[in-house]
Amino acid sequence: MAKARICEVIKTLDVGGAEVLLVERLRRAPRTDRDYTVVFLRAATEELSDTLRACGVTVIDLRAHPRWLRYVRLVGVVRRLSPDVVNVHSPLPAAALRPALRLMRRRPLLVSTVHQVRLRPLTMLLDRSTRWLDDVTVAVSPQVANAGTVRGARQVRTRIHGVDVATQRSWAQRADQVREEFGIPTDAFVFACVANFRKVKNHPGLIEAAAQVLARRTDALFVLAGDGPMREQVLTDIDRRGLRDRVRYLGAVSGANRLVAAADALVLSSTHEGLPVVVMEAIAAGVPVVSTAVGGVPDLVRDGDNGILVPPGSPRQLAEGMLRVMRPEVHSALVAGARADAEAVDVAVTVAWFDDVYGAVKGVRA
Repeated sequence: MAKARICEVIKTLDVGGAEVLLVERLRRAPRTDRDYTVVFLRAATEELSDTLRACGVTVIDLRAHPRWLRYVRLVGVVRRLSPDVVNVHSPLPAAALRPALRLMRRRPLLVSTVHQVRLRPLTMLLDRSTRWLDDVTVAVSPQVANAGTVRGARQVRTRIHGVDVATQRSWAQRADQVREEFGIPTDAFVFACVANFRKVKNHPGLIEAAAQVLARRTDALFVLAGDGPMREQVLTDIDRRGLRDRVRYLGAVSGANRLVAAADALVLSSTHEGLPVVVMEAIAAGVPVVSTAVGGVPDLVRDGDNGILVPPGSPRQLAEGMLRVMRPEVHSALVAGARADAEAVDVAVTVAWFDDVYGAVKGVRA
């Protein structure tokens, strides 16, 4: 019996939320009756494409083509692959592919996985005008399922994606080793922020909150990992406040999930989010989350149970949340809550779920 051909399409294959979720799922996806191909248009590094190739996934890189030609090439490549299933994880590639794939003689099952709660107006318009052509639209959280980014879909199914819980627990058990690698004192209370330096992540608000925490708790230590257009502005602010010793920038860390697992708490100050992978990585490792209550974060973080939620845009309330999690009795309770919720973010459940969705192909193929 021939294997089913699955094509996963994503615009960018860098280390980001949607990309990591896709790679983590495909690393564990069944190979006995499935052949997987990933097609992408942009990437700044080879980290994720190398990971996919190493686990037997075919990777097609369209970066060699001029940017304006990549979407034309994308349609041609996917049509030539003649897949049984196409799952598109980015709105512009989805808008380009949907009409073309619907016209194929042997049309594939067309799935779109939506990771965002907000899109630029033109992107939203193009995406929404073709969304009705999906056979299945998958939202990665209840927040996304209720957002305008899935409006117009014929069938929306919600599936919170996941991470490798066993790996995160293993790194948590080796927290001292990880801290030594990054030069982090074992006796510090470590807040990790793993986020690209973009406006929506609100690093300036985090630095203001960190300054308030450090004015009261000198044993706190903040470690920042990531990169992006606001990096220099944020680092300048850290230096201006004289916080470089207690707010450390580690750069774009490979395998930053280790850093999350080795922290005492994860902190996010975002003004907007989808469903951050780092939140799942923290819960899988039994690490409490202190975060603004935005996007899909409240779908996983329950205030006072496995983390602390605060309103966005208030450094004072974020600082109060971090000071609260530093209390030994509070921290112990939140660690226990996070550990108890690990199964909810286990990628193994997601792998089985998508395998069932893809198994519907016989009822769709003409």
